Amino acid sequence: MASDPPLNLAKVPLPIDPDSKSEFPVVPIRIVTHASQLPPEFIDPPVDRQVVIGFDCEGIDLCRHGALCVMQLALPNAVYLVDAIEGGELLIQACKPALESTNIMKVIHDCKRDSEALHFQYGIKLNNVFDSQIAYSLIEEEEGRKPSLNDHISFVGLLADPRYCGISYLEKEEVRVLLRQDPEFWTYRPMSEMMIRAAADDVRFLLSIYHSMMERLNKKSLWHLALRSSLYCRCFCINDNDYADWPSLPPLPDDIVAEGYVPEEEILSILNVPPGKMGRVIGRKGASIQSVKESCHAEIITGGAKGPPDKVFIIGPVKQVRKAEAIIRGRMLDL
Repeated sequence: MASDPPLNLAKVPLPIDPDSKSEFPVVPIRIVTHASQLPPEFIDPPVDRQVVIGFDCEGIDLCRHGALCVMQLALPNAVYLVDAIEGGELLIQACKPALESTNIMKVIHDCKRDSEALHFQYGIKLNNVFDSQIAYSLIEEEEGRKPSLNDHISFVGLLADPRYCGISYLEKEEVRVLLRQDPEFWTYRPMSEMMIRAAADDVRFLLSIYHSMMERLNKKSLWHLALRSSLYCRCFCINDNDYADWPSLPPLPDDIVAEGYVPEEEILSILNVPPGKMGRVIGRKGASIQSVKESCHAEIITGGAKGPPDKVFIIGPVKQVRKAEAIIRGRMLDL
């Protein structure tokens, strides 16, 4: 059995007690290279309650093709950096049951690419996700603010919001610059102090954000969040069996049904775009896609530089998705 994971000298604040807003005790950062070093509640979660963790992934051009290098887990008593390079396939496969478990809530900001990388590289179907990007939009709607159609809240923007953290994350841009200069940044071993700090920074506030958001989300929004997070996890994980081997989408809770709330079904639709037509679909500076978003209450996603280059993904209520499909198909036919 491997020894305990080494402690890094850097410490990070995590909220142990969600009712305590002012106390952020420091906790260690542990680098994990062997499955025996993973936290027990992650490997064998209790059946009588749900474990909530902050979660993120780092790698080279992270998607189906890029290499996963580090998985970050934030628990109340420590941040764990799961080293996919040193631990290899065996270590990541040891994490698979937890990442697919309904007993572990994974709090993550924008799950799409991480889910894609885990699925295509390791056969992991990321499940039971609380996507803070989606949660932010739902809270904005609850509180009467019109969500932006241009973009979702960035993680840096979320951290800066005083309702959740109210902190400046200037180091994030520094890491982005380094990644542009050296795409292999996350592959170097041993991990530098900057790598460890950057990896921990991406998860260390997620539990605090989760508790703040849970105080604001009503029952209906919580269901929409669970459903949309599941659809976002599937988004880039294209298969030919209509996701039959994926976990079922969350059903509408009985207590919401009892209140007479019957929402329209929400779906993920994937449109194939013929060669040479994607530019017409997107439009100059994204104007065409933007106009479709304004016409339809649906999320429209293209693969961008990471691909897939010939697909458009639409998530939302069935009628709005069908409307968006029709408009986009029409754009493909326009001369």
